[in-house]
Amino acid sequence: MHMYSLAELTSQRLAQLVEAAEPGDLLGNKEDLRRTFEVSHGVMNEALRIAQSRGEVTIRRGPHGGVFAARPSPTVRLGNSVLSLDSDATSVSDALRLREALEPLVIADAARSLSADDIDVLRGCLADMNAAADDDDSIAFFHANLALHAKIAELGATGMLRSFYTGLLEIIREHTVQVSPTDAVIAGQHLRERYDLHAELVEAIASHDDDRVAAAIERHESTTFISAAEASRAS
Repeated sequence: MHMYSLAELTSQRLAQLVEAAEPGDLLGNKEDLRRTFEVSHGVMNEALRIAQSRGEVTIRRGPHGGVFAARPSPTVRLGNSVLSLDSDATSVSDALRLREALEPLVIADAARSLSADDIDVLRGCLADMNAAADDDDSIAFFHANLALHAKIAELGATGMLRSFYTGLLEIIREHTVQVSPTDAVIAGQHLRERYDLHAELVEAIASHDDDRVAAAIERHESTTFISAAEASRAS
C-alpha cells in the first residue's frame, strides 16, 4: 500500500480516538500511538500531519506534551469526497452548489469556442491531475482539478460568467485544507476514476460534438453534485 494511503487510514483511526475524547484530552505521545497503530515513523508523522490539517489534533512539545484531541474542522461532502475546511462550511457549501449550477454553461461555452491550442492547455492541466492521482495525493489532485475548471472558464466562458464562476472556485480553493475519500471508496481508485472522467470531459469539449459534450456534462454532474441535505448533514 502506498505510504500516503496507509497514513490516511491511520489518520482515520486517530480520528476515531478523537471522537471518543473531549477537546483537550491527551491521546498519547507520538511513539505510543505509532506502536498502537503498528505503523512506521514516516506513516505516523504523515497521519499526524493530516489530522492536524483537519484541526482534529494538536501536538505539544516538552515533558507535558503529546498528541491532544482538538475540535474537528468543519466539513462538506462532495460526491465521494469529504472536504475539510478552515472556516464556516455554509459558505463553501453555497459556493459548491452555485458552481454546479453554472458548470453546464461554462462547459458549453468552452465547447463552442475553444481552439486546438486551448485544448492543449487543458491537457496540460490534466497532466497535473494524472501526476497527483499517481501519487495518491488527494489535495494536489483537488487543486489541479480546480485549476482545470478555472482554465476552461478562462478560455471559453463569457466575461460575467467567467468572473463569477472563477470567484466561486477561489472560495472553494482558499478554504479547503484537506480532501479525503468517504469510507466507501479507495483513495487511489477514486482519484483515477475522477481523472478519467475529466479526461473525457476535455476530449468532449475538443470534439465540439453537442451530444458528446452533453453526455460528459451529465456524467460529471452525477458524480460531483452536492445537495443541500448532504451539505447540512456534513457541516
